[in-house]
Amino acid sequence: MNRRSLLLAAVPLALLPRLARAGDATHPHPHQGVLPKFSGAPPIPTLTDADKATLAAGKPVLKQTQTDSGGRGTAIQDVRATPERVWSRITSYGNYPQWVEGVSECGNYKTDGSQLYTRFLVGAMGMKVEYFIRHVYRPDLGYLTWSLDYTRTSDLDDSVGFWRVEPLADKPGYTRVYYSVQVKLSGWVPGFVEDMLANSGLTKATAWVKREAEKA
Repeated sequence: MNRRSLLLAAVPLALLPRLARAGDATHPHPHQGVLPKFSGAPPIPTLTDADKATLAAGKPVLKQTQTDSGGRGTAIQDVRATPERVWSRITSYGNYPQWVEGVSECGNYKTDGSQLYTRFLVGAMGMKVEYFIRHVYRPDLGYLTWSLDYTRTSDLDDSVGFWRVEPLADKPGYTRVYYSVQVKLSGWVPGFVEDMLANSGLTKATAWVKREAEKA
């Protein structure tokens, strides 16, 4: 067990819910972002022939990209559904508690043109983490990007990421989905929350989209 886990284990269980609810919709975030945000369509990784064969077999591919702020993972999955159907699942935030493991509450609290503002409450092992996301939704251009809504205080220190959705020209009726996220934790948030929100959750994210989009 690492030092951070030992410190967490030393906190009385009765205090965990209180510690884990620092999110505040009435006050701004302490800063305006520390992770680099996406402007316009985000870049997608190059796929090898082996990657394409994996996707054709119905399996996800995970790619790593180095950035100035550290590594960023991107999960890729081919889905037997149209882009419109895939987007309808990705943006159905009210259904996330039923569809996405670890999400307790989720829903939009504001829309402004192409911008969707969404509250998330996620957790495990008795801890809850609340954060507020500003999405830029451009299905006409095949992408959705996000960062925190810095007008509200989130339990996460920062989060940026994207979805990209594109039809497969050589495989009618199929869509290729890309999902990427970077998360910077606040000091008290335990590592298992990072695992749920970041790299280890990448293929799980594309898996639930595939499952829900391919339902008859």
